Amino acid sequence: MNIPQLSNDPGQQALYTLIQRSIANAGGWLGFDRFMALALYAPGMGYYANSLRKFGLTPETGSDFATAPEMSKHFGHTLAHQVAEALQVTGTDEVWEFGAGSGALALQLLDSLGDSIQRYTIVDLSGSLRARQQDTLKAHAHKVQWVDALPEQLSGVVVGNEVLDAMPVQLLVRKAGVWHERGVVWNAQTASPLQWQDRVTNLRPPMEIHGEHDFLTEIHSQAEAFVATLADRFKAGEAATGKGGAAFLIDYGFPESEYFHPQRSMGTLMCHQLHKADTDPLADVGRKDITSHVNFTGVALAAQEAGLHVLGYTSQAHFLINCGLLPPLVDAPLDEKSMAQKLITEHEMGELFKVIAFGTTEWEPMGFAQGDRTYAL
Repeated sequence: MNIPQLSNDPGQQALYTLIQRSIANAGGWLGFDRFMALALYAPGMGYYANSLRKFGLTPETGSDFATAPEMSKHFGHTLAHQVAEALQVTGTDEVWEFGAGSGALALQLLDSLGDSIQRYTIVDLSGSLRARQQDTLKAHAHKVQWVDALPEQLSGVVVGNEVLDAMPVQLLVRKAGVWHERGVVWNAQTASPLQWQDRVTNLRPPMEIHGEHDFLTEIHSQAEAFVATLADRFKAGEAATGKGGAAFLIDYGFPESEYFHPQRSMGTLMCHQLHKADTDPLADVGRKDITSHVNFTGVALAAQEAGLHVLGYTSQAHFLINCGLLPPLVDAPLDEKSMAQKLITEHEMGELFKVIAFGTTEWEPMGFAQGDRTYAL
């Protein structure tokens, strides 16, 4: 098999080799969701599985992007108020975090919640990130455990910050009125052998896209399957222990009517590297993040169909203010106020980021007391 040397980094070259073989084994064409899974999660090689730094405030650190917990400790300390309420409602003392990143959010929650958490379980596939998390959380080592898969039954409170956006998506493109699925092929005759190829498909977006213009978008079967699996585990846990569960997922995205708006004709797929964004996931594979916005309507429907209640949906700004972000900032240093403000201002994270919550029982979480937008899903 002739595979050109595409990188001086052995790990990245190994990833290119794996992708090329996967394309060949798939008959010469690999759906984008399968490519994205390899690019991000291939053991030891994918973006989230290798040793490169991901999280940080500036490109000078070698990082690619900053998430809310890195920007401000007040993010996790405020979220803790909601988690504490959810622990009381569910009668549990365990928190589960998916995709814990640097461990910053876990540290903020553990510091804030004290003895109300007896066990904090992190579900993360990345060995390098796990090592960083262990170092960050060493003061709470007696409470924290790591797993790489969900147990058969689950009780407690689940949190996930910027998790759904990193789940592989399928790409659909309408060209000249005909829908295609976009995939990846390998052309060894070119300097950049990873190339796009579209195939006619019966797949469709979940709602009609009005107009006759070409249209590129994503569908989120893996994110929806994740929520359905979470629901199954919650129900099994409730049946076994009598204790329920709740989940709070925070991410950037839109309800279905905005996600598939006719004017959003180029989709939402983005890459992030050294705090710059681009739209070419086929370049520098394994060294940059690949992400897409979340279709929150699809996620909510998946939860409902699996038996969970949708407890609320709102902007990150409304959620954090409802949970008490502002009072601690009154006497905070100016730099703390400035960074915390980015969490709620409309042109930063306040409006683009949303919070959605699910539970095994129906109740009204404090984070949705004002500004709930469940009606818009």
